[in-house]
Amino acid sequence: MDHLGSPGMCSAGLKKETWRHTVILSFQTLGVVYGRLVTAPLYVFGTIHVNDFQSDQTAYEYFSFIFWTLTIISLLKYAFIALRADDNGEGGTFALYSLLCRNAKVGLLPDDRTTNEATHHQKGSPLRIKVESRARRAIEKHKSSHYLMLFSALFGACMIIGDAVLTPSISDSSSLKKQQSISDALERYVPVPFACAVLVCFFMLQHYGTHKIGFMFAPIVTVWLLFISGMGIYNIFYSNPKILGAISPAYMYRFVQNIDKRSWRSLVSILLSVAVFCYAGQAAYISKHLHDSDDFNHLSKSIPKHLGHVFIFLSLLASVIGSQATITASFSIINQCLALGCFPRVKVIHTSDSRHGQIYIPDVNWLLMVLCLTVTIAFHDVQRIASAAGLAIISGMIVTTCLMSLVIALHWEKTLLASGCFLLFFGFVEAVYLSACLLSFHKGGWYLVVLSILTFTIMLASHYGTKKKYEFDLQNKVPTEWLTDFSPGLGVSRVPGIGLIYTDIVSGIPAFFSHFITNLPAFHQVLIFVSFKSLPVPYVHPNMRYLVGRVGARDHKIYRCIVRYGYCDHHIRDTDDFEEQIIQAIGEFISLEENDSESLISPEGRMMVVGKPSPEGNALIPLQNSNSIMQPATSKMENAETHASPAGNLIQKGTSSSRKKVQFTLPANSPKMLVSVKEELQELITARESGTAYFLGQSHLTLREGSNFIKKFLIMTYVFLDKNSREPPVALNIPHAALVEVGMVYTI
Repeated sequence: MDHLGSPGMCSAGLKKETWRHTVILSFQTLGVVYGRLVTAPLYVFGTIHVNDFQSDQTAYEYFSFIFWTLTIISLLKYAFIALRADDNGEGGTFALYSLLCRNAKVGLLPDDRTTNEATHHQKGSPLRIKVESRARRAIEKHKSSHYLMLFSALFGACMIIGDAVLTPSISDSSSLKKQQSISDALERYVPVPFACAVLVCFFMLQHYGTHKIGFMFAPIVTVWLLFISGMGIYNIFYSNPKILGAISPAYMYRFVQNIDKRSWRSLVSILLSVAVFCYAGQAAYISKHLHDSDDFNHLSKSIPKHLGHVFIFLSLLASVIGSQATITASFSIINQCLALGCFPRVKVIHTSDSRHGQIYIPDVNWLLMVLCLTVTIAFHDVQRIASAAGLAIISGMIVTTCLMSLVIALHWEKTLLASGCFLLFFGFVEAVYLSACLLSFHKGGWYLVVLSILTFTIMLASHYGTKKKYEFDLQNKVPTEWLTDFSPGLGVSRVPGIGLIYTDIVSGIPAFFSHFITNLPAFHQVLIFVSFKSLPVPYVHPNMRYLVGRVGARDHKIYRCIVRYGYCDHHIRDTDDFEEQIIQAIGEFISLEENDSESLISPEGRMMVVGKPSPEGNALIPLQNSNSIMQPATSKMENAETHASPAGNLIQKGTSSSRKKVQFTLPANSPKMLVSVKEELQELITARESGTAYFLGQSHLTLREGSNFIKKFLIMTYVFLDKNSREPPVALNIPHAALVEVGMVYTI
């Protein structure tokens, strides 16, 4: 055991562990991310119509476009520039939007000063507004720019979801199409049922998680990459070594010189490209065998006949694997939308306890499967699916370019000239491809637009409804004095136990709880107002997660706890021990309050950052082997089961429940702890033993008379989605007998 204390050994061990993790993650990335990149050759040249290959020079021109597209877009824009704008390791449109939110005041929730002070109060806050510049002032001043940024991020998310629907279909269909061209025996069978069966199997694997799927797919991707690269090099030397000269931009210039509507439209297929050696070999084959057959542009034709069966097997596997990157991206982007209140509630399963971001969303997975099957059956044409997929890819690129130009100016604080040059250069290149996609809009692009409108409407309605509910809560909250000073005079009594009140606001008393007190004039011995607030960062460190303060004087025993999390954080409210964590956080606050010199002074009192309590505990010691059964404190207030009405009544779900709970005790040796602190901690323990009740507000949205059609449509959509979504995460692990829901009518 002595070697554990050696700095040299610890450093070496850390380096070894870091090296090992890097290798493991790289191997997983090969199986998840690069699967999409190396399977694109299955359909890039194959989706270009054979009549577009007018001569062997056409193959040179297309390969030149592929090479320079990969160099300019993939290498220069993404690898060298965009990846430097990662948000603590997170990428994508929401990561860029997060950076903008943290460097300019572009948030769209109502401007509640107390909320901003409370949620971002910490040393080295993750949300630090930089020194104002002319560009930042202009963006902060115009509210329309705030909406434009959010809509851009949502639109980019829609493109990712659309790509997740189209990529499995085009990959699978392309692979099967190549099989037909190789094996005459397979031509007797209809490929659609087999394609659908492969897709179903692919989506059934998703519940294993990115970690296992990455290890499962990485060897296959490696073999496939080596196979097509080897075949590419073989075709370069066997068919036409001069194809390497097509790297010259002169061939692109020749293509543009002789451009017409048909050849311009074929650029859509170039967007699906990525593996250069394979494309060079295929282009070399096409230039030599231009008139040998009617389907000379298929990848399968460039494969030697004696390797045909190997190609069949590998292409089938690779076509499925190539879709994994888009499915994983769709899960990630929807999880980020959930954190920002821009998506209906769905179940999110974190498939890895050691690595963030590895998630699985069952509802979305099965929905994507249905949509993929619909596309495969309805289109039954690789070129049509490619038109829609190309539009999704280029639209996502344009969104990234626009947001990235703002990041350059606002986050990196470069000159407007640098930001403008980035926007104009890459925007022009992507606008060229967008125009080509629009020429093929009638072939398949319309499907992506329909799907995107539906997805965008769901996201927008979710955000609008969430925002309006929050505005209503702010406008109708009750001052804290109403509860602490006036309630005792109204005959309100205190009953044993703890009351956990979940609310979106971080100051004042929520309207639904004041409504509850009015109808049932009693509340618990200890009250804790709990709020969950997402910050525009990927993760919030556990030591900075809880913000705790008092409501009123010490003798009221009313506390407020704000739980902060990032858009990629595990939903800590889902955990079974969340109540224990809140109790421990309150205990830590009580013990540290007297010595705190950096706490925030708010209208309600001092707010203190409290880290995630350690297993041993400092102020409260958990007794893990407790066999106590949770007794709902609501039974002391009423025993009858009641239901909600439009006017808003108490709802108590269930009549009995029991589960084991963790008991707490005070530290045995704590001579420095003040007597008053010990007494308050003991009262907290006693209240916990008496039982805990959970109060949730149940909203019923109605529209004001005279509301316009758009507002009516968005609210109606939000109500429909809210009723058909999963229960709020906080309510999932609460015993029914301890859960009290209070109905309120929200007039929007």
